[in-house]
Amino acid sequence: MADSYIQNLFAERIGGNQYGKSDAIYKFEKIKRAKRAALAANPGAELIDMGVGEPDEMAFDVSVNALCAAAKKLDNRGYADNGGELYKQAAARWMSSVCGVSINPATQVLHSLGSKAALSILPKCFINPGDIALMTTPGYPVFGTHAKYLGGQVHNLALLEKNNFLPDLDSIPSEILAKAKTLVINYPNNPTGASATPEFFAKVVAFAKKNNIIVIHDAAYAALVFEGKPLSFLATPGAMDVGVELHSMSKSFNMTGWRLGFVVGNDLIVRAYGDVKDNTDSGQFLAIQEACAISLHSPKITAEIAAKYSRRMDNLVGVLNKYGFAARKPRGSFFLYVRCPKSGVGKDGKRSTFTSAESFSQWMITEKLISTVPWDDAGAYVRFSVTFIAKGEADEKRVVGEIDTRLSDAKFEF
Repeated sequence: MADSYIQNLFAERIGGNQYGKSDAIYKFEKIKRAKRAALAANPGAELIDMGVGEPDEMAFDVSVNALCAAAKKLDNRGYADNGGELYKQAAARWMSSVCGVSINPATQVLHSLGSKAALSILPKCFINPGDIALMTTPGYPVFGTHAKYLGGQVHNLALLEKNNFLPDLDSIPSEILAKAKTLVINYPNNPTGASATPEFFAKVVAFAKKNNIIVIHDAAYAALVFEGKPLSFLATPGAMDVGVELHSMSKSFNMTGWRLGFVVGNDLIVRAYGDVKDNTDSGQFLAIQEACAISLHSPKITAEIAAKYSRRMDNLVGVLNKYGFAARKPRGSFFLYVRCPKSGVGKDGKRSTFTSAESFSQWMITEKLISTVPWDDAGAYVRFSVTFIAKGEADEKRVVGEIDTRLSDAKFEF
């Protein structure tokens, strides 16, 4: 059958006239297919999903009740655009009380429809054809994807264990720096779980000033720390001169589906973000903004969530290390990133060799009914997420105990 004329009209950025014809399968689709096949082969069995990067519980009652009340208010019925003064003020207060950063709510903060939306808008503020966006790998690719849509290029900085999963800014060639406009970083990091240090952030500020580069810190997991206070990039002297930070309600308040966050920092960058956003969306429902403003006044919500993830991390690290993994509890987030074994024994007693993180992840689903996310971008690693479904501490221990049982005969070689 001949192609429709539509086939020849697709933009080159998504494949041009070859769009839809590739038989390549995205790794997350491979994981979904493997999970379905594993459950079909083991009817009634429990698949332990440690690949999902979203909270396993609903938003807290204070948030849900506030949303219900706010949704009934006549004044909340219309377009929000870049408005929602309650949320902007609450975000500024939260930055001050939780992160120790002073923010002007009138000029230095605007809401976003979640971090993903902000990361898709910000490239339009700065990237022209030929410009370079500095990104980290492995990592969340959205900013880089949109930079390439705009004719820009991406220069990836590998996150290596020997560097504590911090990018080596000194490794960037001068010809790249000459065209680089932006640096996107993310700490606590997805997928490595690594945390930044004040010294690293100070180096980033100096690097940005020296090379005239804008810094975008994706801080979606910033508040989910296991000890001490969250470390904001904007708390670094000079950071407000060079960049912005992206915060999210999704992970810290169990609100992934609510789609709300905020962009905060340099006045001029925030203003540019707002101008492009005005031509991108009409703002998040004001009732959601109001409910989230109320939630921001309750940092104990995040503390309770972080305590749960910390507890689960302790249990999981103990089990994985029992079988040879070099697992180390991160200082925050809900991700545990470990180097993959080279081989393991399946339920049939046969040893399988793992040529990549993806092959190990597929084996874990098929043989052990444990779902994880593979990363082969900078070495063969696999990401466990402690957002697995469990109701209470006893059930958490049961799930981790089940992981222990399933791995007990694997006889991994590293």
